Amino acid sequence: MARTKSNKQLYGRLRDSGVRKNVAKRVAEALPAKGQKKPARAHRLADELSAAAEAIRERAGGGSRKRSNVAKKAAVTRKAKAAKRSRSAKRVPKARR
Repeated sequence: MARTKSNKQLYGRLRDSGVRKNVAKRVAEALPAKGQKKPARAHRLADELSAAAEAIRERAGGGSRKRSNVAKKAAVTRKAKAAKRSRSAKRVPKARR
């Protein structure tokens, strides 16, 4: 079980939000005490939980947020390339004069 007060609070919060006991216990124990080594285990567990949440969102039909970000980047790229083509097309008639 979680040893420190903050770990117990984290454990309780996770349990209240519906996380299983074993998972909540692993997360609470992964956080090192203040001044100890870096919380690499905690970061790894957080990444696993994020991946699980993302899988739930995808299956629920909401789509991936990562995909949405990629789509936005693609739209920006298309717009920039179109502007570049437009500038280039405007320069050609000036060069022929």
